Amino acid sequence: MLVGVDVGGQAHFDATLDELALLAASAGDEVVSRVIARRKAPDPALFIGSGKADEIKALVAATAAHGVIFDQALSPAQQRNLERHLGVAVADRTSLILDIFADRAQSHEGKLQVELARLQYMATRLVRRWSHLERQQGGIGTRGGPGEAQIELDRRMIGDRIKSVKERLEKVKRQRGTQRKARERRGSFRISLVGYTNAGKSTLFNALVKARAYAADQLFATLDTTTRSLWLGEAQAAVSLSDTVGFIRDLPHKLVEAFEATLHEAAEADLLLHVIDAASPHLAEQQLEVERVLEDIGAGAVPQLLVYNKCDLLEASRQSRETSDWIEAHPGVRRQRVFVSARTGQGLDPLRQAIAEVALEHLNRGPCAPPHTLPDGSPAVNPANSASQGTEPAAATSSHPHA
Repeated sequence: MLVGVDVGGQAHFDATLDELALLAASAGDEVVSRVIARRKAPDPALFIGSGKADEIKALVAATAAHGVIFDQALSPAQQRNLERHLGVAVADRTSLILDIFADRAQSHEGKLQVELARLQYMATRLVRRWSHLERQQGGIGTRGGPGEAQIELDRRMIGDRIKSVKERLEKVKRQRGTQRKARERRGSFRISLVGYTNAGKSTLFNALVKARAYAADQLFATLDTTTRSLWLGEAQAAVSLSDTVGFIRDLPHKLVEAFEATLHEAAEADLLLHVIDAASPHLAEQQLEVERVLEDIGAGAVPQLLVYNKCDLLEASRQSRETSDWIEAHPGVRRQRVFVSARTGQGLDPLRQAIAEVALEHLNRGPCAPPHTLPDGSPAVNPANSASQGTEPAAATSSHPHA
């Protein structure tokens, strides 16, 4: 059962719970019911209040649901109280995403990153979960509460494991740094694919470099960064193309921290291919969320080429009249848009041409030239500087797929 709570009319509330349903399906769950609640503020004990909790409990019994998933983050106490009240397992959006990541990670680095995030999440959920130890009594002079010894042992074990995983990830980070320096010495042009999860990054990656990276119509189909060489005939040069993990609304902060080594690929890139699902009804919100995460990881100033993917899914009336155009994404920042379909191959040639133009400009640029200039000569100003002045991104031109 899925539960969404609109707290104080929050801007990013998903009234349909469609994205949470996709996350649940990606984790192997079957959705039997959806419940929407509205509150001015979260209930400290049950998050949704006792009346709504009773309603959900009745629905759980009627649908024989095995668990309840909340679209918002729950505190450890709220999760524990809800499990006791509802009589089934309760999870929140954060734990669901962590479970998906744990299931999908393939590389040694990816598994370490997910393990670190799960351990950090678990460390906050040990309090008072040891009811089986409540009969224990301490010896002479002992004043600890029930279960305290077991909680402390587990907390210490988790702390030691977190320290060990961080040390191993630090080694991976150093190795990645060495690899990046080697690429810089070779003067290679580095491109990273970024975008909202399920926007078609891996499918586009496979179409461009003829690779066989796993791609599926599901959220977080791939987590591990894959890098291949892409030959650009238009530029008569080879560039480095990396497929990175997708972003999502309310991506757990600990997960962003854990994937720092992977996300650093985007921050160190010379060009970002921002892949956007042109057929998504939430296109604008997803694009802004990706921009926000890029700012958080220090990649906000990296030049972007906007790739509107899945154009084959649009109705004829919503198709763009041009294969490529330019828009003012932020005041003083112009970005090129290319409309493609990675599945059918539509628009891939104009995309290669656009990439080649940026790569040639970069490779021909002298050491004294200003960094991050775009093919039309306009500077790629850091969007953060524009945002700090209270300006909003400009609206799309008439050739937008939804115009």
